[in-house]
Amino acid sequence: MAAPLPSLNEVSLARPPSDTNEAFLREVDENLRRDQAEQFVKNNLPLILAAVLLLLGAVAGFLYWQNRQAEAAARDSEALVAAMEGLGTRQPNAAAKLDPLLESSSEGIAAQAALTKAAAALMKGDKSGAIAIYKSLAEDDGQGQPVRDLATIRMTALEFDTIAPAAVIARLAPLAKPESAWFGSAGEMTAMALIKQNKTAEAGRLFAAIAANKDVPVSIRSRAVQIAGTLGVDASAAIPELSRG
Repeated sequence: MAAPLPSLNEVSLARPPSDTNEAFLREVDENLRRDQAEQFVKNNLPLILAAVLLLLGAVAGFLYWQNRQAEAAARDSEALVAAMEGLGTRQPNAAAKLDPLLESSSEGIAAQAALTKAAAALMKGDKSGAIAIYKSLAEDDGQGQPVRDLATIRMTALEFDTIAPAAVIARLAPLAKPESAWFGSAGEMTAMALIKQNKTAEAGRLFAAIAANKDVPVSIRSRAVQIAGTLGVDASAAIPELSRG
């Protein structure tokens, strides 16, 4: 008589799960990795501690340096305000108080101190001294571009009557463009230099462009309308209130 066939439950119990080997291998692999990590830490503990201490020291040093920089900037800012107030009330040697600030760790304060020193030189009638300061700022690659552009504008305004018109035009070329923040001042000086070169038509067109540019201060635009008119260019429509007046 043939033996009875095993039931489905018996077959299922007799057969090990298909993923048993994979689970076992994963567990062995994880244990191995953990053991290796623990052994690495034990073998390299001094180096790890040294690296952590070095990182903490670097962070602490940076925070200390940052705090010192902030404190120094605050002191320099107060000194700058005091020097400017002294100049405003014409206190003796007020300009000399700006000298230490020229070496300030804050680029903004150092630049402002230099610009203020140039203004102080002009107050004393020292035009050449002011020009030298503006020239130094304009040629300093370490300065921000707005400071360099401002110095270029002021230097050129002081030198306008003593340098060739072509030099004025060449120097201000990057700034005498409608998209430049200095288009009003640079464009006006460029147009005046063109007049010196007897290029009146070109100067008239430039004055008209200045008058039409709403980013330019109204005082400069108004002047541009008037000068353009003397050159045969009607730019009054740029500022309607002028044409009505």
